[in-house]
Amino acid sequence: MVRPASFGYNPETAASNKFQKQPAAAAGGEAALARREFDGLAGALIGDGVRVCVVEDTAEPPKADAVFPNNWVSFHEDGTVVLYPMQAESRRRERRREILDEVTDRLGLKVSRVIDLTSHEMQGRFLEGTGSMVLDRIERSAYACISPRTHPDIVEEWAQELGYEPIVFSAVDRAGAPLYHTNVLMCVGEKGAVVGTEAIVTADRGKVIERLRASGREIIEVGHAEIERFAGNMLELGTWDEALGDYRVLVMSETARHALSAEAFARLSACTDEVLAVPIPTIERLGGGSVRCMLAEVFLPA
Repeated sequence: MVRPASFGYNPETAASNKFQKQPAAAAGGEAALARREFDGLAGALIGDGVRVCVVEDTAEPPKADAVFPNNWVSFHEDGTVVLYPMQAESRRRERRREILDEVTDRLGLKVSRVIDLTSHEMQGRFLEGTGSMVLDRIERSAYACISPRTHPDIVEEWAQELGYEPIVFSAVDRAGAPLYHTNVLMCVGEKGAVVGTEAIVTADRGKVIERLRASGREIIEVGHAEIERFAGNMLELGTWDEALGDYRVLVMSETARHALSAEAFARLSACTDEVLAVPIPTIERLGGGSVRCMLAEVFLPA
């Protein structure tokens, strides 16, 4: 997790992210509010036994979206680290080698190779990490909805390098605009999956559902109303409990929690060991991303 130094509304990213809301003219103090929300989430995770590596953002150059590190880096079980091409020039400043060095040093992890896809930025082609792709690390499937930030050719290239099956599809909001990231409509956990089927175009809906069903997971379908309140943007994390052993914590925002129906929440809760819902309203409103976007999960060999 990257603790933000200069969080704020980014008009450059708002062109493709309809979840972002401009601040009121008289608003102020958003960066401080975002840091408090960040600290609340990090503290809640640590309190649940999740190992969290917090890295401080640098004030210069300012990086409005640094709180969302999962878009520029991903870590994998075989020791691979991937660096991703970002659509917004302002977000490319977030890729800092010192963050990778700090994470691997503090956690005692080994990097065997780095796949750098950032040269695609020169051709205007982008793939924004585990925002653009929702990974089923058990079945080795990568779900990706096409958007200005997610180019299908780079999805294919990534899948070949990492040994995943790509499932590429189209998904749109109520107005018919492409959803900017796949992780706003999908979450794949160990036993359950949340998927915004209402947003997936009719021609592609069947193949996404079929692939999820083939994985044996419980499927919880949500619609536009839930997606708009970040009910697709959640992540299941692993920890260890002395009494229970391996323990799964599904983390989401309070906004997402309240968007889910009682039935959907009950079914989702049955698929994990614990549900953790944390308030991050400022980050959601101005940044257009939620809890999942704030977490770059680490899978590297020790």
